[in-house]
This record gives sequence, structure tokens and C-alpha cells, in this order.
Amino acid sequence: MAKKLKEDGFEVLEAADGEEGLKKTKDENPDLVLLDLILPGIGGFDVLAKIKEDATLNKVRVIVLSNLGQKEEIEKGMSLGANDYLVKANFTPKEISEKVKKLLE
Repeated sequence: MAKKLKEDGFEVLEAADGEEGLKKTKDENPDLVLLDLILPGIGGFDVLAKIKEDATLNKVRVIVLSNLGQKEEIEKGMSLGANDYLVKANFTPKEISEKVKKLLE
């Protein structure tokens, strides 16, 4: 996914786990975070909640990009403040890049 976004002209930062992702979000204040839910350490739902609870970060747009696609998980992600929720298996990298472009317009 990162490769496709870079090819499409986006500046991409990557994180190996939830804690690193949260730190990079605080340090870099990106326009958008693509967030997986299954992460080592701090899970994606917790990362999302921390982003949206932080007054300096709550304007950062977040797209949850996960293989967890049950109705309850989608509802939880959206209720925590995600701007969109995409089930990985249902989208190609090109389609995800297009969604990112639309959200950033």
C-alpha cells in the first residue's frame, strides 16, 4: 500500500506498531492516517481513540484499513471518529489510493 501511495505522489510515513504510529502522528501531524486495527502493542482502536481525544490531533483524518469487517467493528471504528472504514479484502491498492485522494480534496 505504501508503495502505491508513493507512486501516486503521496508522502508516506510507516510505523511497525501502534505506539510508533501514534508517536509519528504526534510528531508529524499528517493530513491522513491509514490505520490497521491488528497491531502489536497498542491496538488500532486505541490508537484511533487517542488521536481523536488529542486536541492537537483530532483534525487528522483517519481511514481504518483492516481485515476486520464485522458490522460491530465497523460501527466501533466509525463511532471512535474514523472518516472511513475499508475492509482490505474488498479494495485494490488503486481503489484505496483513490479514496485517499478524495478524502484529502
